[in-house]
Amino acid sequence: MTPAQVDTGADLRALADEANERLAEASAAQIIGWARETFGSSLVVASSMADTHLVHLAQAVAPEIDVLFLDTGYHFAETIGTRDAVAHAYQVNLISILPRRTVAEQDAEYGPKLHDRDPDLCCAMRKVEPLERGLKPYTAWVNGMRREESPTRANIRVIDYDAKRDKVKISPIAAWTQDEVDTYVAENSVLINPLFMDGFASIGCEPCTRRVAPGEDARAGRWAGFSKTECGLHT
Repeated sequence: MTPAQVDTGADLRALADEANERLAEASAAQIIGWARETFGSSLVVASSMADTHLVHLAQAVAPEIDVLFLDTGYHFAETIGTRDAVAHAYQVNLISILPRRTVAEQDAEYGPKLHDRDPDLCCAMRKVEPLERGLKPYTAWVNGMRREESPTRANIRVIDYDAKRDKVKISPIAAWTQDEVDTYVAENSVLINPLFMDGFASIGCEPCTRRVAPGEDARAGRWAGFSKTECGLHT
C-alpha cells in the first residue's frame, strides 16, 4: 500500500501494522529510509532538542527532512542553543512552532507559574496543541522514544498508527539502549545539549526539569513532586 492508496484511518492503520511487522527488527536507518520512501515530503521529525542523535540519523538518511521543534517559551537557553546549532550544522529544514499564548499572556489568563499548579494543562497548551498544528500538513511523524526510557514506553512499536492524530507514528530507535545512543553520538560527533554534562538526564522545560541524583531513573528529574511522567505528546 502506498500513500496514494491511503484514503482513511483504517488504511493508515493497515499500512502501519504491515510495516511494523516487516520492520520490527530493522535498523533505525532502514526504518527511516522506508518512511522517507513511503511518505516523501509528508514525513516530519519531531524533536525537543534535548538530544540530537535522532535528527542526525534522519538527515543522514533523508537530507533536508523537515524537523519540528516546539518552542514552549520555557526552554533552557542551552536547548535553544542546541536547536540553533542543529539548524546550522545539519541538513534539515527546522520549523519552530509557538504556543498560541506567550508566557506573559498565559500568566495573565491562568495566573503565574501554571506549571507548578497544573502541569498537565500547561503541557496541553504549550506542547500538545502546538504539536497538533505542526503535524497537520504531514501524514507521518518520527519521534525519538526508546523502550528502556520508562515503563510507559516499554512496548512502543517502531511503526504505529497514531489514532488521535490520524497519522503514522514512527519510532526508529525504540529498541536502542543508552549504550547504543552513546556509541552513535561518539562515533558520529553528534551535537550534545550541554545540560547532559551538568547532571541532567532527561531535558524538558526549565521550570519542570531538575538534575538527577546518582542511581535515579533518567526521567526522575521531570515534573518532580508530581505523579506526571509524560507531557501528553505520546498519549
